[in-house]
Amino acid sequence: MTTAALEPRAGRRCHNPLNTLHSTLFFSPDLATEMGALGITDPRAVNFATRAAAMGRVGAGTVTAAFYNYRYELVARHVPAVWDIAGPDAVLAARARAVDATLRRLLGVDALASPELAEAAALALRATEACGRPGRPLYAAHADLPVPEEAHLALFHAATLLREHRGDGHLAALTAAGLDGLEAVVTHTATGRGMTPKWVLNTRGWRQGDWDAASGRLRGRGLLDGEGELTEAGAALRAGVEAETDRLDRAPYEHLGADGVARLTELGTVFARAAAAAGAFPGDLLGKR
Repeated sequence: MTTAALEPRAGRRCHNPLNTLHSTLFFSPDLATEMGALGITDPRAVNFATRAAAMGRVGAGTVTAAFYNYRYELVARHVPAVWDIAGPDAVLAARARAVDATLRRLLGVDALASPELAEAAALALRATEACGRPGRPLYAAHADLPVPEEAHLALFHAATLLREHRGDGHLAALTAAGLDGLEAVVTHTATGRGMTPKWVLNTRGWRQGDWDAASGRLRGRGLLDGEGELTEAGAALRAGVEAETDRLDRAPYEHLGADGVARLTELGTVFARAAAAAGAFPGDLLGKR
């Protein structure tokens, strides 16, 4: 029996809905509730602690390097001080409770108990078997965490591993392309698929002057035009970054196989759309303006 070949962008198409499911946590009021109970109330501190806790009591430099597009001074305002409020183990436990509450609220208890969700979790976990630790710090840290027993938590865990595996590779591609953290965000926003400038400035610690300076550097390289749109060279650079990210992230999806990838994409899309329809994300999150 022959196995269908994996299409070049099949991994990306599979990753997208899984990343959407993972991202619901960072906009969830349940996360604010759980972290607030630990004494972590600043939204930025919540974000840094929630995503970095798997790495242990790391400092601002490590978080800035691993997250890539945050202003160091903002990170340093909260890290490592946040670990004196609640240690990484307490944060991870609070995160797990928030994930449980978030998925129950967005997807409903029937979906969580469905064979389709269990199937999605099994497929996603199988894909993670081919992920590699070297050069991927955020993935490697999360890969050391135990797999939860409940299917919806296992699916979230697997989605996190796949997201961070791809994300670590993406940072390597951005670095190779000569894009610093803010330049990467500016060019992504210019594609129309990234966060709006308002959201970037509100959450990443950058100021309008920083954005304008990054835009000026990109114009100097011929990547942005005077209106802030990608030039032909800019679009080609972004396309090259995405293609290299796909290449670096191919192993888990090749391991799963074309049929498994297609099925996981189908199931993940159903759950991601249900979460979005239930109000998981702000309406003004994505766009050029």
